[in-house]
Amino acid sequence: MKGEHHYKVSVEWTGNTGAGTAGYGAYSRDHLIRAAGKPDVPGSSDPAFRGDPARWNPEDMLVASLSACHKLWYLHLCAVEGVTVQAYRDEAEGVMVEDPKRGGAFALVTLKPQVTIAAGGDAALAQALHERAHHFCFIANSVNFPVRCEPRIVIQSAS
Repeated sequence: MKGEHHYKVSVEWTGNTGAGTAGYGAYSRDHLIRAAGKPDVPGSSDPAFRGDPARWNPEDMLVASLSACHKLWYLHLCAVEGVTVQAYRDEAEGVMVEDPKRGGAFALVTLKPQVTIAAGGDAALAQALHERAHHFCFIANSVNFPVRCEPRIVIQSAS
């Protein structure tokens, strides 16, 4: 795993309701996020900033990116270390604080993965692998705010 990796996306504003940006309330925040060969992602701003709550906003996507990156590294490490994961679900939460000078910034993201491992699995190792996953997560290594992880390991009952 070495070298550079490049990513190309396009973001197209689709929210011109006829008057462009003639006023703060004159336009929609809707946009489409596109990448070649992938389905479009409907985006907007957070509803607090006049966005559409049915569409993904950048803040949602940042929290989701942190969660997904952690999960992918965690599953990889579990496979390598012999921990059989049967289910994984994260209820991640992010906190963004508005700042009149900078506009705002994330202060914290907390990952809360619940992981079910196979009966007879090593729960202590499954727990410890979250720390290693966090260490390797590309997205967590790229942000300037704390990313906490509060995992819960469940051992699948033997049937």
